[in-house]
Amino acid sequence: MSQPVTSGLSGGLTGGLTGGFTVGLTGGIASGKSTVAGWLAESGFTVIDADDVVGRLYQSGQAGSDVVRALFGAATLDPTGAVDHARLAERVFSDSQALESLEERIHPLVRAQFAEAARRSEAPAVLEATLLVEAGYAPDFDLVVTVEAEAERRIERAVARGLSEAEARARFEAQADRGLRARAAHRVLQNDGSLEDLREQVDALIDWIRQIRQIRALETRQET
Repeated sequence: MSQPVTSGLSGGLTGGLTGGFTVGLTGGIASGKSTVAGWLAESGFTVIDADDVVGRLYQSGQAGSDVVRALFGAATLDPTGAVDHARLAERVFSDSQALESLEERIHPLVRAQFAEAARRSEAPAVLEATLLVEAGYAPDFDLVVTVEAEAERRIERAVARGLSEAEARARFEAQADRGLRARAAHRVLQNDGSLEDLREQVDALIDWIRQIRQIRALETRQET
């Protein structure tokens, strides 16, 4: 499934959320962040995938499809009224102003859905978003985690998933370098080894988050 247009920029959408614990999960193409997100979900975390949110918003009758129609006309919709992702991508990726206009309208919708999910959740709320750091939204989260791997390993994984090498390299070049993500993150998970190695790092991350929440709960009780 192709990435919905603007979904990668949907990080940092907590909107000043209070009372919960929010995690921004990011990483480059084929880094392993979706695997990490799945393990966090299995451990009881509330995980929201920005791609999935935007995909739902672009369905027929949803607010996102209304936005796209208003901005770019009915030609960007399919016969059912849902957004035609290929046509939309062709329209906005050749026009930076059009992309900016789309982002300005779509991001608040994603923000609202993630904020609502975080408010309802007793567990930490995680937003998985590819371009979280590039968009400058990392500071909006209590914790930022990035999953990293060597460039050639990531490209090999992307090709194994069905991309051409040219497509994989183009997406790689469009994303931030690992140094930028690492500097913005509170925790870096390295995924150059086995899945077992990555799982050990995730288990340690989960323990760390639980400790932070326990400390916060204690501080809150002391303040009251």
